[in-house]
Amino acid sequence: MKRHALLAIAMTVALAVYSQREENVVFSGQDTLHYGATLTFPQGVKKAPAVVIMSGTNPQDRDGTMAGHKVFKEIADYLTAHGIAVLRMDDRGVGETNGNYADATTADFADDCLAAVSYLKSRKDIDKRRIGAMGHSEGGATISIAASMCKDIRFLISLAGLMTDGLSSLIRQNYDIVHSSPIPQHDMKRYDEINDIMFHKVYEHAEADSATLAKILWDAYDEWKVKDDAYFKTLNIEFDHFRFPIYMYTMQATSRWYRFFIRYNPADYLCHVNVPVLAINGTKDIMVNCEQNLANARRFLAHNKNVTTVAVDNVNHLLLPCEKGTQDEYKDIKEPVSEEVLSTIVDWLRKNRIIK
Repeated sequence: MKRHALLAIAMTVALAVYSQREENVVFSGQDTLHYGATLTFPQGVKKAPAVVIMSGTNPQDRDGTMAGHKVFKEIADYLTAHGIAVLRMDDRGVGETNGNYADATTADFADDCLAAVSYLKSRKDIDKRRIGAMGHSEGGATISIAASMCKDIRFLISLAGLMTDGLSSLIRQNYDIVHSSPIPQHDMKRYDEINDIMFHKVYEHAEADSATLAKILWDAYDEWKVKDDAYFKTLNIEFDHFRFPIYMYTMQATSRWYRFFIRYNPADYLCHVNVPVLAINGTKDIMVNCEQNLANARRFLAHNKNVTTVAVDNVNHLLLPCEKGTQDEYKDIKEPVSEEVLSTIVDWLRKNRIIK
């Protein structure tokens, strides 16, 4: 045991050779947008490779604080210790970044990614030939769009990242959430039915004005509810605890973000991506299904000869070691971001000569 411990310490010292400096920065984007961010930089490197982290759905701070875990900060500190500068920024309307997150789409977030890459290019201490983008969750779609438009992005890293079209991803995500919940089988069936109806209605009518789309959704719900009420009566159960949040769903579904997202097709963008790509997903992720998204990464990047996909066992959507993978488990996990995820990134960066 002592010998193994000493070897582990020796390996840690050998790999984590860089101390870091941390710099708070502000840079500009399109129109009046400006971004507050933190750049961690490996000490002793004159021109460092760099990567920008793009977040997933819902506004997040630069540290990627989710359920008490500072996911992006942990990733940044680890990667910088191994020789790569990391830029992580506040989302629109969060911290030192202005703008309105609620009015933005995934395509707008891709513009934010491009602004970050442009900022990194402007720095004399960054190697312009080794700038990449890393996306978590929806950030996988964000960096796919950005890389399809920008030759300055020289590599992509997708972490629990979306590589599936919006409609299919919503169907699978909600199926996995429902079927991992402690609810009766008959209620799972009902959620699957109404979710499928709602998602397809929005997909079919995404270009309708908000009032028209809202009416279509309410009419579809009312029609389904008549059939569902009849179904529930056949169950001979006294109380019905099933509730579909039709009002809240309609508000969400008529937003710019949702309309863009449900029509999003990664094939439209990844066909233009020819840089090295690493995609890592956890097998216990119920938000972005591991098997579905890694398969799509290989499918949509079949033309690209440098694509690596990795499934990490017993890791959830926040890249944390877990047992169940459910959202209610996040807050109870005390461990940091999976060491296997982090070491896989570093090994891949070395293999592709992005870091030494």
